[in-house]
Amino acid sequence: MKKTYLMSCLALVFPGAGQAEPYGDPVRASQSDFGGTGLMQTPNARIAREGEFSVNYRDNDQYRFYSTSIGLFPWLEGTIRYTDVRTRKYSDNEAFSGDQSYKDKSFDFKIRLLEEDFIVPQVAFGKRDIAGTGLFDGEYLVASKYFGPLDVSFGMAWGYPGNSGNVRNPLCQVSDKYCTRAELNDAGDISFSDMFRGPAALFGGVEYQTPWQPLRLKLEYDGNDYRDDFAGRLQQSSHFNVGAVWRATDWAELNLSYERGNTLMAGFTLRTNFNDLRPALRDKPPAEYAPQPETAALSFTSAASQLTALKYDAGFDAPEIAQYGGTLYMSGEQYRYRDSREAVDRANRILANNLPAGVKTLSVTQTRDRMPMVTTQTDVAGLRRQLEGYPLGQETQPAQTRVEPVDTRLFSRGYRIKPERFSYSFAPTLAQSLGGPEDFYLFQAGLMSSARFWLTEHALLDGGIFTNLYNNYDKFNSSLLPSDSTLPRVRTHIRDYVSNDVYLNNLQANLFQPLGHGFYSQVYGGYLETMYAGVGAEVLWRPLDRSWALGADLNYVRQRDWNNMMRFADYSAPTGFVTAYWNPPVVNSLLMKVSVGQYLAKDKGVTVDVAKRFDSGITVGVWAALSNVSKEDYGEGGFSKGFYVSIPLDLMTISPNRNRAVVSWTPLTRDGGQMLGRKYQLYGITDDRERPVGQ
Repeated sequence: MKKTYLMSCLALVFPGAGQAEPYGDPVRASQSDFGGTGLMQTPNARIAREGEFSVNYRDNDQYRFYSTSIGLFPWLEGTIRYTDVRTRKYSDNEAFSGDQSYKDKSFDFKIRLLEEDFIVPQVAFGKRDIAGTGLFDGEYLVASKYFGPLDVSFGMAWGYPGNSGNVRNPLCQVSDKYCTRAELNDAGDISFSDMFRGPAALFGGVEYQTPWQPLRLKLEYDGNDYRDDFAGRLQQSSHFNVGAVWRATDWAELNLSYERGNTLMAGFTLRTNFNDLRPALRDKPPAEYAPQPETAALSFTSAASQLTALKYDAGFDAPEIAQYGGTLYMSGEQYRYRDSREAVDRANRILANNLPAGVKTLSVTQTRDRMPMVTTQTDVAGLRRQLEGYPLGQETQPAQTRVEPVDTRLFSRGYRIKPERFSYSFAPTLAQSLGGPEDFYLFQAGLMSSARFWLTEHALLDGGIFTNLYNNYDKFNSSLLPSDSTLPRVRTHIRDYVSNDVYLNNLQANLFQPLGHGFYSQVYGGYLETMYAGVGAEVLWRPLDRSWALGADLNYVRQRDWNNMMRFADYSAPTGFVTAYWNPPVVNSLLMKVSVGQYLAKDKGVTVDVAKRFDSGITVGVWAALSNVSKEDYGEGGFSKGFYVSIPLDLMTISPNRNRAVVSWTPLTRDGGQMLGRKYQLYGITDDRERPVGQ
């Protein structure tokens, strides 16, 4: 009775009080000043919708915050942030960094611990600045609850967001070690040793969705007092901050707040959702089902031309067709559709229109780089029923199975469109670096001219020439050389390489060989990447439609001379790895890769790569390399790490294709934990052996 009376009273004050769903049009969690869902200076327990990617900018007199945030899962979000400290110089040496202000990079995450329901609030744990100098290092526990148009949050923070110490750290009663906290970390370190230590403070706030849907208002109580702030002593006239968020469009928000009782903060958020993006393609329609009268023989020429771009285009290059008994076999390289099922379905339509008498099964084999990947077998009778149209309520799928690829020797007496031996391409490239001491944004724009020539059925000659169009890497200073490291300079000569206007990026010979039963191999040699030449081999075991694979590579390389890239510097090394790949069945969109072996600097260790694939095909990944090199020998950063986004190009083009663009970001390039940048890697080549999404 008391509970019912209380909820009724709340409902009079706040319409819809107690509902777990937001008021009116669903309120999307807004971004905080630091990036990541929250109020202004303080976080809340909300997690951005899975796949939501935001770019954020906030500006006040002391700081500029540049951040990106992404909802990786319904229970996890991550944030990457660069902070421009406007009140401090990058260094005291003007010859080193000029007048550039100090730049700090950091990474945050937030995990949902409890999901909100009618009674229970949503609860989350978050960590700020887990890697970097620790200017904003801290962690928090926070709860949030909807009361109609109000989203109320309350929590406790430690470290930077809890600097005011308005409550005693409860863990101080457990041990004195929790009463103090280190001030700053070494740049690039990831440290959890100070968690829940030092000052603690309560914080809270509310976000109000006004009846006018584009406008939201914010009020918070800040647990920070900004004493000993890195930007200097910041005056705080009030712990209360107020702000407003105006949704200008579905993908853009403007933010304005008044903080510390004396400071304006302004900025914006741009967002999209990687799960919702879809290509806007203008593709040829599939062949209409119009079967020809069954004849004694198949018109190989007609069927093969329809499978290629000459007519209907099922996405197969140089198809081969043969009939043996009751099975019609077709094989070719599928270059057009990300979802290989689309290509197989289109090929089946074309073959069904040209079937000779007695064919009961269609066998379509997809190849990649002249190696067979998978064969899809389709029952002809079931396919015909599907194409002719089922009676209402009797729809069924034709019997179709994926099996190990058939023996390509079957096609020796069939028909084949000979594949082109020579091909070439031109592609714009962009190399970039953020947060350097000479300039915040350093980049190099150029053109990669590539050519491929098949020497034999499985031997490929591949080369690429890079032409520099424009860059500002001339701002690099020689004083940036890693004097704090004892490792061989296997990557930190990058500034010397990019100073070349035109250079041979790679020139190599590859021998690809399928070994059967899910085993694939390649042997290669030549100029393998911008910085290294050598020889190597790789073998991969990738069982069909399994969630795992196992591979190994072994290489011997020499460093290329940056002054004359056709010659070699005085450094060579063996390098190689054993790599395990796993796509957990319970999280089909996640790929985990673990590589153990020896790096270019002859340090030994393990690289862990975790990538999340969204419904659009966009993949976001993070990697870290931990080697046996001590922190002192490695130098600044402690270990190598980075992020990347892989984007299917058909999201940006009007015609389907399987190519991807990769944007990678490494906070700091050092010499430890560095792998050889091989152009061809068997796991990527054998993607068609992965079980299609939804099967």
